[in-house]
Amino acid sequence: MQFKSLPGFREFYPEDCAVRNFIFARWRESARRFGFQEWDAPALEPLELFTEKSGEEIVSQLFNFEDKGGRKVSLRPEMTPSLARLVAARAGSLRHPIKWFGIGENYRYEKQQRGRLRAFYQYNADILGEPGCAADAEIIALCVESLHAFGLSENDFCIRLSDRTLWFLFLENIGVPDEATAVKVLSVVDKLERVAHEGLVEMMTAALAGTPLDPAETLATVREFVALKSLDALNAFFSDRSGAEKALARLEEWKKLLGLLEALGVGAFVRTDLTIVRGLAYYTGFVFEAFQLVGEGRALAGGGRYDKLVKKLGGPEMPAVGFGMGDVTLRNLLEQQTLLPQIVDAPDFYAIILGEENRAEALSDVAVLRDCGFRVEYAFKDGKFGKLIQTAEQTGARYALIYGTNELALGVVKVRDTQERREIAFPRENLAGTLAEILERGLPVIEEPHCRGDGSCGHCTCGKHE
Repeated sequence: MQFKSLPGFREFYPEDCAVRNFIFARWRESARRFGFQEWDAPALEPLELFTEKSGEEIVSQLFNFEDKGGRKVSLRPEMTPSLARLVAARAGSLRHPIKWFGIGENYRYEKQQRGRLRAFYQYNADILGEPGCAADAEIIALCVESLHAFGLSENDFCIRLSDRTLWFLFLENIGVPDEATAVKVLSVVDKLERVAHEGLVEMMTAALAGTPLDPAETLATVREFVALKSLDALNAFFSDRSGAEKALARLEEWKKLLGLLEALGVGAFVRTDLTIVRGLAYYTGFVFEAFQLVGEGRALAGGGRYDKLVKKLGGPEMPAVGFGMGDVTLRNLLEQQTLLPQIVDAPDFYAIILGEENRAEALSDVAVLRDCGFRVEYAFKDGKFGKLIQTAEQTGARYALIYGTNELALGVVKVRDTQERREIAFPRENLAGTLAEILERGLPVIEEPHCRGDGSCGHCTCGKHE
């Protein structure tokens, strides 16, 4: 019986692991350049941590169970609740603003589709303890840079910017009576691009149950609102409505934010798009999605401000803003745009040991080179030179180190360029320094007009006396 991985889970063979690590490295590099520190937490958490944040309805999407100690637990579906828990535990001792990022595997029991699996890696970056829009600008700029670092440009993706605070003010202005009803209306707005008109009217009817508002008219007003695509258009819209002073004041925050994004060099990526409301109810202010403009047109990342979550999970009041970015959709886009480099996971050197009597001396060099930080492989068994050279080439090593009886008697090792198929003998003394220079500059070209063909000249390039 041959076992297979579970549905929605991935194996990472070395070539796939190399791509995954390349993506992680770019994420880490971007976050650290912005001054963020890395954190992590257990993949298994108390179930209550997620139901407290998202409600009991989230349980159907979780890998949850009761452990042997009788505790209700779940594999984490996202990292934000864990982040809030960690920050709440040490809120008084952490330097503010808190700028943290993390990369971890998450698990959601949901239907598989392209770009969405049951196990996926997500990169999160968050700023906690800063209420002003400067933190929003920094988070959005990092989100842009974390995609731009792969070679993606404003032709490949954009940031769709919206604002739940502005939405609540708008809904209050049109007569939505309370926040609870407004949240239900926003859940309808979240589906504007995916559900037909009749379905939206039905959903809006349910959302507005018990209010005097007409569902069809409310939906039409909502559509008029989401059609506004600029700060000027938003100002004009609210200027024409009575009782919209709070909304106009909020637009001053929009002006500040957009100015900061321009100053940070990412203004060209940002588009006003009020259809983005982020379905999770804990968002409290500016929200955004990084959305691909080519191919399948999928979201690459999403985030926003969540000022109430830390307190909700047992900590003090603490403003917060952040985003999450998954590896699956990003990798699909990078492959589509041919932006994944040819990743060669190869040793620096492959030691060819000719004769078991020479193995101990050769391996002593291998150990020294590894201690110096070089990646070195060698064959575990003796073999013919041609076969060993072929093996060296198959590993992807650019250089082979040849240890034969003649070389060791002369105190040298031959360094062979596996691509150009030429070789030069160098003294074993200070071999690490020699090889470091070769990796940086390549194998030098040395003329030996009087080569004797037996390796004794010390710098042979003829390659005829292996």
